[in-house]
Amino acid sequence: MISVLVVDDSVVVRRLITDALGDDPEIRVVGTAPNGKVALAKIEQLHPDLVTLDIEMPIMDGLQTMRAIRQQYARLPVIMFSTLTAAGATATLDALSAGASDYVTKPANVGSVAESIRSVREQIIPRIHALCGGRRSALAPPTRPGLAPGRPLAGAGNLPPPSLTRPGGSPLPGVVRPPNVPPGGPAAAPVRATPRTGAVEVVAVGCSTGGPDALTAVVRALPASLPVPVVVVQHMPPVFTKMFADRLDRTAALTVVEATGDMVVRPGTVYIAPGDFHLEVHRRGTEVVTKLNTGPPENFCRPAVDVLFRSVARTYGGATLAIVLTGMGQDGKRGAEQLRSAGAEIVAQDEATSVVWGMPGAVTQAGLAHAVLPLGEIANHLISRTAGGRGAKSMEVTR
Repeated sequence: MISVLVVDDSVVVRRLITDALGDDPEIRVVGTAPNGKVALAKIEQLHPDLVTLDIEMPIMDGLQTMRAIRQQYARLPVIMFSTLTAAGATATLDALSAGASDYVTKPANVGSVAESIRSVREQIIPRIHALCGGRRSALAPPTRPGLAPGRPLAGAGNLPPPSLTRPGGSPLPGVVRPPNVPPGGPAAAPVRATPRTGAVEVVAVGCSTGGPDALTAVVRALPASLPVPVVVVQHMPPVFTKMFADRLDRTAALTVVEATGDMVVRPGTVYIAPGDFHLEVHRRGTEVVTKLNTGPPENFCRPAVDVLFRSVARTYGGATLAIVLTGMGQDGKRGAEQLRSAGAEIVAQDEATSVVWGMPGAVTQAGLAHAVLPLGEIANHLISRTAGGRGAKSMEVTR
């Protein structure tokens, strides 16, 4: 049974979340709190497995509370409740940077209470199972120094189902675990690699839960002189993708933009798919340009990593370095199959440094990853692969 503490200053919202979670027999709301000060006392008293946390509250708001939680509980999963506004996106990104595990958006423009409950249920229950499926002690220290557990972000409303296990160890649909590792067992070790040859002309990245922090760590470590473009799908809704791209652009040496249609793809620039649009790349004469579309969601996602990866396979073929970072579900796996067939190199983030080892785990379990690396090694690998242009060394897993 997963125990949850609900924190929100609105009685109505507290009831809505409690009712939404009440539909899952493996989740139990053990308490509620109207502000952060009360929440901190109840965390100490009730020891919940997860906390849902509002952003705007009196006495002690969500951001202050998030920082206080992380000072005392390194691993306690926290899901923020946000609004689909610029102010809500800013506050949510601040909370994620402070260590929040994920977020969902509050229902807006819905016709009934039942519809509001359904919206919350569909967003939050998969996240709770993904974040708590292989529960470790909330009092345990972080896995790696300097990496606060659970700083992720996934797109509200467009997320795939979880891919971990239920609290008792039985698998949820799409469960992905490293070979010979039982539920709740030790994380899979990084897969080291030996050199292989091949040019890299583009880097394609897919990520979801935990992605903003992981992507930020990678992009900030890249030089402005990176000789290839980087195209990215991060599961995130509209408004949030633009805010995230702008924030990353201010702190990275590379230029980071939210992609729009018909942008010429240039070296040294990171193109992040906008919320609610699939991102593709196509050749136009001697140039490669971005294309956006509102085709059906894939893997419950729009933007979807599979859509991007397929277009990159068609456009760049084997001259691609694809990177699958932390995230729920299996988005990116089918696209990675096409990339691998085209001769591209695929790197997956390892389980130990992933918030949720769903997407990278799916690619790894399918035998598609040439290397499985800790987050802290991915940027250096990317730099070494792109530094020499054509003929630069790649990495092939030693089996």
